[in-house]
Amino acid sequence: MKTKLSVSLAAAAVAATVLAGCSSTGDDPSASPSASDPSAAAQAAANAALETVKWEEDADGVPTLTFEQPFNVGTTATRMIKDGDGAEIKAGDVVTLDYTVTSGEDGSITYSTYTGSTPEPVSLIDGQIDPLLIDLLVGSHVGADFLYAAVDTSASPTTSVLMAVTVADAVTPLPRATGTAVTPAEGLPVVTLADNGAPSVEIPKTDPPKDLVSQTLIKGEGDKVKAGDTVTVHYSGWLWDDGKQFDSSWERGAPLTSALDTSSLIDGWVKGLEGQTVGSQVLLVIPPDLGYGDKDSSDGSIPGGSTLVFVVDILAVS
Repeated sequence: MKTKLSVSLAAAAVAATVLAGCSSTGDDPSASPSASDPSAAAQAAANAALETVKWEEDADGVPTLTFEQPFNVGTTATRMIKDGDGAEIKAGDVVTLDYTVTSGEDGSITYSTYTGSTPEPVSLIDGQIDPLLIDLLVGSHVGADFLYAAVDTSASPTTSVLMAVTVADAVTPLPRATGTAVTPAEGLPVVTLADNGAPSVEIPKTDPPKDLVSQTLIKGEGDKVKAGDTVTVHYSGWLWDDGKQFDSSWERGAPLTSALDTSSLIDGWVKGLEGQTVGSQVLLVIPPDLGYGDKDSSDGSIPGGSTLVFVVDILAVS
Protein backbone atom coordinates (compact mmCIF):
# COMPACT_ATOMS: atom_id res chain seq x y z
CA MET A 1 0.00 0.00 0.00
CA LYS A 2 1.48 3.33 -1.01
CA THR A 3 0.71 5.38 2.07
CA LYS A 4 0.43 9.13 1.91
CA LEU A 5 2.89 9.35 4.78
CA SER A 6 5.41 6.72 5.76
CA VAL A 7 4.53 4.71 8.84
CA SER A 8 6.82 6.00 11.54
CA LEU A 9 6.99 7.46 14.97
CA ALA A 10 5.63 10.92 15.60
CA ALA A 11 6.95 13.75 13.47
CA ALA A 12 9.15 14.98 16.28
CA ALA A 13 10.99 11.67 16.35
CA VAL A 14 11.14 11.07 12.62
CA ALA A 15 13.88 13.67 12.13
CA ALA A 16 16.11 11.70 14.44
CA THR A 17 15.18 8.41 12.69
CA VAL A 18 15.10 6.81 16.10
CA LEU A 19 13.07 3.72 16.94
CA ALA A 20 12.65 2.75 13.30
CA GLY A 21 16.41 2.41 13.14
CA CYS A 22 16.56 3.71 9.56
CA SER A 23 19.25 6.07 8.35
CA SER A 24 18.92 8.78 5.74
CA THR A 25 20.22 6.26 3.20
CA GLY A 26 16.84 4.56 2.93
CA ASP A 27 14.41 2.13 4.55
CA ASP A 28 16.82 -0.82 4.78
CA PRO A 29 18.50 -0.91 8.19
CA SER A 30 21.42 -2.80 6.65
CA ALA A 31 22.27 0.37 4.73
CA SER A 32 23.25 2.09 7.98
CA PRO A 33 26.57 0.83 9.36
CA SER A 34 26.03 2.75 12.59
CA ALA A 35 22.61 1.15 13.19
CA SER A 36 23.17 -2.46 12.19
CA ASP A 37 26.93 -3.14 11.93
CA PRO A 38 28.75 -1.03 14.50
CA SER A 39 32.22 -1.94 15.63
CA ALA A 40 32.40 -3.74 18.95
CA ALA A 41 34.25 -0.78 20.43
CA ALA A 42 31.63 1.75 19.29
CA GLN A 43 28.81 -0.42 20.63
CA ALA A 44 30.56 -0.90 23.96
CA ALA A 45 31.10 2.85 24.26
CA ALA A 46 27.45 3.60 23.47
CA ASN A 47 26.27 1.00 25.98
CA ALA A 48 28.55 2.46 28.64
CA ALA A 49 27.30 5.99 27.95
CA LEU A 50 23.71 4.84 28.35
CA GLU A 51 24.54 3.31 31.74
CA THR A 52 25.27 6.82 33.05
CA VAL A 53 21.75 8.10 32.28
CA LYS A 54 19.41 8.40 35.28
CA TRP A 55 15.68 7.64 34.87
CA GLU A 56 13.34 9.45 37.28
CA GLU A 57 9.53 9.63 37.35
CA ASP A 58 7.13 12.26 38.65
CA ALA A 59 3.98 11.54 40.64
CA ASP A 60 2.12 10.65 37.42
CA GLY A 61 4.78 8.19 36.33
CA VAL A 62 6.13 10.43 33.56
CA PRO A 63 9.89 9.85 33.18
CA THR A 64 12.62 12.43 32.86
CA LEU A 65 16.23 11.66 32.03
CA THR A 66 19.27 13.20 33.70
CA PHE A 67 22.71 12.95 32.08
CA GLU A 68 25.91 14.84 31.47
CA GLN A 69 25.54 17.19 28.51
CA PRO A 70 26.23 17.05 25.68
CA PHE A 71 25.41 13.36 25.36
CA ASN A 72 26.72 11.67 22.23
CA VAL A 73 26.81 8.10 20.99
CA GLY A 74 28.36 6.77 17.81
CA THR A 75 25.68 4.14 17.31
CA THR A 76 22.30 3.10 18.68
CA ALA A 77 22.11 1.55 22.12
CA THR A 78 19.46 0.18 24.47
CA ARG A 79 19.20 -0.37 28.21
CA MET A 80 16.37 -2.08 30.08
CA ILE A 81 15.37 -0.07 33.16
CA LYS A 82 12.88 -2.61 34.47
CA ASP A 83 10.76 -5.38 32.99
CA GLY A 84 6.99 -5.23 33.12
CA ASP A 85 4.53 -7.68 34.66
CA GLY A 86 2.13 -7.93 31.71
CA ALA A 87 1.96 -10.31 28.76
CA GLU A 88 5.19 -11.66 27.30
CA ILE A 89 6.32 -9.91 24.13
CA LYS A 90 7.03 -12.08 21.09
CA ALA A 91 8.81 -11.52 17.78
CA GLY A 92 6.36 -10.09 15.24
CA ASP A 93 4.16 -8.48 17.90
CA VAL A 94 2.83 -4.96 17.46
CA VAL A 95 3.96 -3.10 20.58
CA THR A 96 2.41 0.20 21.61
CA LEU A 97 4.99 2.55 23.09
CA ASP A 98 4.82 5.64 25.26
CA TYR A 99 8.03 7.63 24.91
CA THR A 100 9.84 10.90 25.26
CA VAL A 101 12.40 12.29 22.84
CA THR A 102 15.16 14.17 24.68
CA SER A 103 17.93 16.23 23.09
CA GLY A 104 21.39 14.95 23.97
CA GLU A 105 22.70 18.47 23.37
CA ASP A 106 20.83 20.31 26.11
CA GLY A 107 18.47 17.82 27.82
CA SER A 108 15.29 19.43 26.49
CA ILE A 109 12.30 17.18 25.83
CA THR A 110 11.26 17.72 22.22
CA TYR A 111 8.31 15.30 22.20
CA SER A 112 6.37 13.13 24.65
CA THR A 113 3.39 10.80 24.38
CA TYR A 114 3.16 10.50 28.17
CA THR A 115 1.44 13.89 28.43
CA GLY A 116 -1.55 13.63 26.12
CA SER A 117 -0.29 12.49 22.72
CA THR A 118 -1.17 9.06 21.35
CA PRO A 119 1.23 6.17 22.06
CA GLU A 120 2.96 4.82 18.97
CA PRO A 121 2.51 1.24 17.71
CA VAL A 122 5.49 -0.39 15.99
CA SER A 123 6.02 -3.92 14.69
CA LEU A 124 8.82 -6.10 16.03
CA ILE A 125 9.75 -7.24 12.54
CA ASP A 126 13.18 -7.19 10.93
CA GLY A 127 13.41 -4.21 8.60
CA GLN A 128 10.68 -2.26 10.37
CA ILE A 129 12.45 -1.45 13.63
CA ASP A 130 16.00 -1.30 14.93
CA PRO A 131 17.07 -4.94 15.50
CA LEU A 132 18.52 -3.92 18.87
CA LEU A 133 14.98 -3.24 20.03
CA ILE A 134 13.79 -6.64 18.86
CA ASP A 135 16.62 -8.25 20.84
CA LEU A 136 15.75 -6.15 23.91
CA LEU A 137 11.99 -6.57 23.90
CA VAL A 138 11.36 -10.15 22.76
CA GLY A 139 10.94 -12.16 25.95
CA SER A 140 10.27 -9.08 28.09
CA HIS A 141 6.78 -8.06 29.19
CA VAL A 142 4.19 -5.33 28.74
CA GLY A 143 4.95 -2.52 31.17
CA ALA A 144 8.70 -2.67 30.56
CA ASP A 145 10.64 0.62 30.79
CA PHE A 146 13.77 1.06 28.69
CA LEU A 147 16.18 3.62 27.28
CA TYR A 148 17.09 4.04 23.64
CA ALA A 149 19.87 6.26 22.31
CA ALA A 150 20.44 7.08 18.65
CA VAL A 151 22.46 9.35 16.41
CA ASP A 152 20.45 12.28 15.03
CA THR A 153 21.71 12.35 11.45
CA SER A 154 19.35 15.22 10.61
CA ALA A 155 21.37 17.64 12.75
CA SER A 156 24.56 19.38 11.68
CA PRO A 157 26.85 18.76 13.37
CA THR A 158 25.48 15.32 14.21
CA THR A 159 24.09 15.01 17.75
CA SER A 160 22.32 12.28 19.70
CA VAL A 161 18.84 11.81 21.09
CA LEU A 162 17.68 9.84 24.10
CA MET A 163 14.30 8.19 24.51
CA ALA A 164 12.58 7.01 27.67
CA VAL A 165 10.13 4.32 26.54
CA THR A 166 7.37 2.28 28.21
CA VAL A 167 5.67 -0.68 26.54
CA ALA A 168 1.98 0.12 27.00
CA ASP A 169 0.59 -2.89 25.13
CA ALA A 170 1.49 -5.76 22.81
CA VAL A 171 -0.69 -7.54 20.27
CA THR A 172 0.20 -10.69 18.32
CA PRO A 173 -1.13 -10.40 14.74
CA LEU A 174 -2.79 -13.33 13.04
CA PRO A 175 -0.73 -14.90 10.24
CA ARG A 176 -3.65 -14.60 7.78
CA ALA A 177 -7.39 -14.01 7.66
CA THR A 178 -9.44 -16.62 9.47
CA GLY A 179 -13.18 -16.93 9.95
CA THR A 180 -16.31 -17.71 7.98
CA ALA A 181 -16.29 -17.55 4.17
CA VAL A 182 -18.71 -15.04 2.64
CA THR A 183 -20.15 -15.40 -0.86
CA PRO A 184 -19.30 -12.18 -2.73
CA ALA A 185 -21.61 -10.23 -5.00
CA GLU A 186 -21.53 -11.08 -8.70
CA GLY A 187 -19.39 -9.07 -11.10
CA LEU A 188 -16.49 -8.47 -8.72
CA PRO A 189 -12.90 -9.65 -9.12
CA VAL A 190 -12.52 -13.33 -8.25
CA VAL A 191 -9.97 -14.00 -5.52
CA THR A 192 -7.88 -17.16 -5.28
CA LEU A 193 -5.62 -17.87 -2.30
CA ALA A 194 -2.26 -19.62 -2.32
CA ASP A 195 -1.46 -22.19 0.36
CA ASN A 196 0.11 -19.48 2.54
CA GLY A 197 -2.90 -17.19 2.13
CA ALA A 198 -1.43 -14.80 -0.47
CA PRO A 199 -4.17 -13.68 -2.87
CA SER A 200 -4.38 -13.45 -6.64
CA VAL A 201 -7.29 -11.99 -8.58
CA GLU A 202 -9.09 -12.36 -11.88
CA ILE A 203 -10.57 -8.99 -12.80
CA PRO A 204 -13.67 -8.99 -15.03
CA LYS A 205 -13.42 -7.47 -18.50
CA THR A 206 -16.00 -4.82 -17.67
CA ASP A 207 -16.00 -1.19 -16.70
CA PRO A 208 -15.09 -0.73 -13.04
CA PRO A 209 -17.73 0.31 -10.50
CA LYS A 210 -17.93 4.05 -9.97
CA ASP A 211 -18.44 3.78 -6.21
CA LEU A 212 -16.33 2.19 -3.50
CA VAL A 213 -16.82 -1.55 -3.06
CA SER A 214 -15.97 -3.13 0.29
CA GLN A 215 -16.80 -6.82 0.04
CA THR A 216 -16.10 -9.12 2.98
CA LEU A 217 -14.69 -12.43 1.73
CA ILE A 218 -13.87 -13.95 5.12
CA LYS A 219 -15.68 -12.73 8.24
CA GLY A 220 -13.36 -12.71 11.24
CA GLU A 221 -14.48 -12.91 14.85
CA GLY A 222 -12.10 -10.33 16.32
CA ASP A 223 -12.54 -6.72 17.40
CA LYS A 224 -14.23 -4.25 15.11
CA VAL A 225 -11.97 -1.73 13.37
CA LYS A 226 -12.64 1.96 13.91
CA ALA A 227 -11.27 4.96 12.05
CA GLY A 228 -8.14 6.14 13.85
CA ASP A 229 -7.21 2.66 15.09
CA THR A 230 -3.84 1.19 14.24
CA VAL A 231 -4.29 -1.85 12.02
CA THR A 232 -1.88 -4.57 10.98
CA VAL A 233 -2.72 -6.04 7.59
CA HIS A 234 -1.45 -8.23 4.79
CA TYR A 235 -2.56 -7.01 1.36
CA SER A 236 -1.99 -7.03 -2.36
CA GLY A 237 -3.07 -4.38 -4.88
CA TRP A 238 -3.83 -4.46 -8.62
CA LEU A 239 -4.96 -2.08 -11.36
CA TRP A 240 -8.48 -2.78 -12.62
CA ASP A 241 -7.65 -1.82 -16.22
CA ASP A 242 -4.87 -4.31 -16.91
CA GLY A 243 -4.77 -6.51 -13.82
CA LYS A 244 -1.16 -5.55 -13.05
CA GLN A 245 -0.12 -6.03 -9.44
CA PHE A 246 1.60 -2.89 -8.14
CA ASP A 247 2.16 -3.70 -4.48
CA SER A 248 2.06 -6.64 -2.06
CA SER A 249 3.03 -7.03 1.57
CA TRP A 250 2.97 -10.79 1.01
CA GLU A 251 5.85 -10.47 -1.46
CA ARG A 252 7.79 -8.25 0.96
CA GLY A 253 7.37 -10.90 3.64
CA ALA A 254 6.02 -8.59 6.34
CA PRO A 255 2.59 -7.08 7.06
CA LEU A 256 1.89 -3.35 7.19
CA THR A 257 1.06 -1.58 10.45
CA SER A 258 -0.55 1.85 10.01
CA ALA A 259 -3.06 4.22 11.51
CA LEU A 260 -6.40 3.88 9.75
CA ASP A 261 -6.76 7.55 8.90
CA THR A 262 -6.48 9.72 5.84
CA SER A 263 -3.16 11.24 6.90
CA SER A 264 -1.59 7.81 6.40
CA LEU A 265 -3.78 5.86 3.98
CA ILE A 266 -5.91 6.60 0.95
CA ASP A 267 -9.56 7.37 1.62
CA GLY A 268 -10.77 4.11 0.08
CA TRP A 269 -8.90 2.07 2.65
CA VAL A 270 -10.23 4.10 5.58
CA LYS A 271 -13.83 3.98 4.38
CA GLY A 272 -13.60 0.38 3.20
CA LEU A 273 -12.02 -1.14 6.33
CA GLU A 274 -13.90 0.80 8.99
CA GLY A 275 -16.39 -1.52 10.69
CA GLN A 276 -14.66 -4.70 9.54
CA THR A 277 -13.36 -7.15 12.15
CA VAL A 278 -9.97 -8.63 12.95
CA GLY A 279 -9.55 -11.91 11.09
CA SER A 280 -11.55 -10.68 8.11
CA GLN A 281 -10.44 -10.62 4.50
CA VAL A 282 -11.85 -7.71 2.52
CA LEU A 283 -11.95 -7.05 -1.22
CA LEU A 284 -11.72 -3.32 -1.93
CA VAL A 285 -12.47 -1.76 -5.32
CA ILE A 286 -11.48 1.87 -5.03
CA PRO A 287 -12.42 4.54 -7.60
CA PRO A 288 -9.83 7.22 -8.44
CA ASP A 289 -11.40 9.91 -6.26
CA LEU A 290 -10.87 7.71 -3.18
CA GLY A 291 -7.46 6.52 -4.37
CA TYR A 292 -4.74 8.53 -6.07
CA GLY A 293 -6.91 10.82 -8.18
CA ASP A 294 -5.97 11.95 -11.67
CA LYS A 295 -2.21 12.12 -11.18
CA ASP A 296 0.29 9.29 -11.52
CA SER A 297 1.71 7.94 -8.27
CA SER A 298 5.16 9.23 -7.39
CA ASP A 299 6.87 6.00 -8.50
CA GLY A 300 4.78 5.69 -11.66
CA SER A 301 3.29 2.32 -10.72
CA ILE A 302 -0.28 3.70 -10.58
CA PRO A 303 -1.41 5.79 -13.57
CA GLY A 304 -3.67 8.75 -12.92
CA GLY A 305 -7.37 7.92 -12.98
CA SER A 306 -6.85 4.28 -11.98
CA THR A 307 -9.42 2.16 -10.22
CA LEU A 308 -7.61 0.01 -7.67
CA VAL A 309 -8.32 -3.50 -6.44
CA PHE A 310 -7.04 -4.66 -3.05
CA VAL A 311 -7.40 -7.83 -1.04
CA VAL A 312 -6.74 -7.03 2.62
CA ASP A 313 -6.36 -9.45 5.54
CA ILE A 314 -6.94 -7.68 8.87
CA LEU A 315 -4.49 -9.30 11.27
CA ALA A 316 -4.63 -7.07 14.37
CA VAL A 317 -5.95 -3.78 15.70
CA SER A 318 -4.58 -1.63 18.50
